[in-house]
Amino acid sequence: MEVIFNSKKIEDLYVTGKSTKLKLDKKVVYSFFEVVAILEAAINIYDLWKQPSLNFEKLINTENRYSVRLDRKWRLELTIDWQDEKMIVGIIGIEDITNHYGG
Repeated sequence: MEVIFNSKKIEDLYVTGKSTKLKLDKKVVYSFFEVVAILEAAINIYDLWKQPSLNFEKLINTENRYSVRLDRKWRLELTIDWQDEKMIVGIIGIEDITNHYGG
């Protein structure tokens, strides 16, 4: 599936390996790169579901917003622009890195 960056701060993190706007532990940044590689390698949505460590889930009260786990505390939020009616293949838009527990 194709991956695009819908956030300049996340794209900067991906390109340079650091971001002045995001205060993240090195472990979380490393995890971010691993997860982006998994997203880029995915052929379809089933490839993401087969990875239990991602904990891929649809966010409540949203139409097309999802999240995957970076670690126990941090999540990578995504949108998916579905390219087929069965919602199997789409373009993944990386939106934000958020604290899963808001703290």
